[in-house]
Amino acid sequence: MGERLYEGKAKIVYRGDEPGVYLMEFKDDATAFNGQKKGSITDKGVVNARLTARLLRLLEERGIPTQFLATAGERMLKVRELAMVPVEVVVRNVAAGSLCQRLGVEKGREFSPPLVELYLKDDSLGDPLVNRHHLRALGKSDDATLDRMEELAGRINEVLRPFFRERGLELVDFKLEFGRTPDGEIVLGDEITPDTCRLWDAATRESLDKDRFRQDLGGVEEAYAEVARRVMDGG
Repeated sequence: MGERLYEGKAKIVYRGDEPGVYLMEFKDDATAFNGQKKGSITDKGVVNARLTARLLRLLEERGIPTQFLATAGERMLKVRELAMVPVEVVVRNVAAGSLCQRLGVEKGREFSPPLVELYLKDDSLGDPLVNRHHLRALGKSDDATLDRMEELAGRINEVLRPFFRERGLELVDFKLEFGRTPDGEIVLGDEITPDTCRLWDAATRESLDKDRFRQDLGGVEEAYAEVARRVMDGG
């Protein structure tokens, strides 16, 4: 394995053996509330690597560019080198989490069309909610890049929401990160897992995601495993 380039809350990125290739290792560590709550979820790294590989392959098949290249072990993926855009794109299909408190919206309200929010990726600031004026003023992104990211986010939602529904899961909301390849293409990076998505059982509306860790609901490992079972067995 090559040089360790970055270690975050959920993953470690290494330089690969081939030019323009990185290795992304998924950890069992769990954090919430911008790192204020910490713990570990047994086999989370294995589950999240499998889910991300499955879902990024699906998106590639539907014409959405991603950094995914191949699996490289049970908790590691081979991915394209990206210069990440320091902006998180959050797509909200259903009201939940901080949005309810921030806007006084009842939990479970559906949005049509979905809400799209932008957050500055900066752990020291708590990843604050921002708009395009902020990002332009801070020199973090330009309108053309944001347009492309929001377009891809909408297309990703159009693929993933029915995919999950067919498996008895409601895609409530999810966070996406994008990066630029060496030739300038904007592509989807990072992960798609119960760490980055709110997923409810479609029948019971039971949380099957990291909210179980955030809210001390118990059954965290079982929830992640159930999502993996439905996604992998169903597809």
